[in-house]
Amino acid sequence: MYLYRNDSMSLEEYLQVREESEEILEYIDGFVYMSPSPSTKHQRISSKLQLKFGNHLDGKICEVFSAPYDIELKNDNIEGTKIIVPDISIICDKTGFTDARYVGVPDLIVEILSPSNQSHDLVTKLNLYMDYGVREYWIVNPMLNTVTVYTLNDEKLYEQHDIKKETGEITSKVFNDFHVDLKYIFEN
Repeated sequence: MYLYRNDSMSLEEYLQVREESEEILEYIDGFVYMSPSPSTKHQRISSKLQLKFGNHLDGKICEVFSAPYDIELKNDNIEGTKIIVPDISIICDKTGFTDARYVGVPDLIVEILSPSNQSHDLVTKLNLYMDYGVREYWIVNPMLNTVTVYTLNDEKLYEQHDIKKETGEITSKVFNDFHVDLKYIFEN
């Protein structure tokens, strides 16, 4: 992730820039971050996970959304505006949908790392998602062929639920009957 510009901007300025830009832009407390264009491997992984989650959730209340789709994180206990664009979001609470974005907290978010966004996804977004109450956060690392799953515990802190490298099945705690084989995720 790169800063779009070095100084902060108002939400109104951000929305104007977002309207006029083809870039994937996120807004976190006045600062705008720009995502790099996804690689071919990134897109393959995203497509496979979206398909698996979508098939699993077919006929259920939850829905899968893939980037670019804006999520405005909202929690009455937290001030500031955060508009993020996760690679994959699973949303079960339908009350937050608007024509332009979802306002609320997804149940599950998947971020697929690229060399330039690792610290943003591993530190900034992990803490952001934990603070807002995203129940489960998947970090997919295509460079190492690993998936790490974090879930909120009773103290509202993330703990590692599952981690796999290259082989085996990764599971969800929030959707306890969901599993996907790493070989499927990472094969070309």
